[in-house]
Amino acid sequence: MSKSKRKGTQAESALVAYLQENGFPNAERRALTGANDKGDVSGTGDLVWECKNHRAYKLAEWIGEAQVECANAGADLGIVVIKPVGVGLTTQSRWWAMVELADMVELLKRAGYGS
Repeated sequence: MSKSKRKGTQAESALVAYLQENGFPNAERRALTGANDKGDVSGTGDLVWECKNHRAYKLAEWIGEAQVECANAGADLGIVVIKPVGVGLTTQSRWWAMVELADMVELLKRAGYGS
């Protein structure tokens, strides 16, 4: 396994562990599906999780990737989770989560914020 693949697998596994410990007990790494990728994590309802562990950040590309995977999976929301450089694999609560602004506004409204 290449170093890049190993880093990705480690981050995905750490993300799954965090989700399982925080209200998503059925979260699991998704098997690779080739051209019609449906994200890195399944078992969390209509959510697509795309996990990134890179030194250089390609935010627009990653958000676009999550949106394509969201459509492939027929999901409601695509979330990009980024393990920041310098933050460990066991401190997942400090990782970053990105969604498009429209999705964030909708989530906040569903949680009772806004009108």
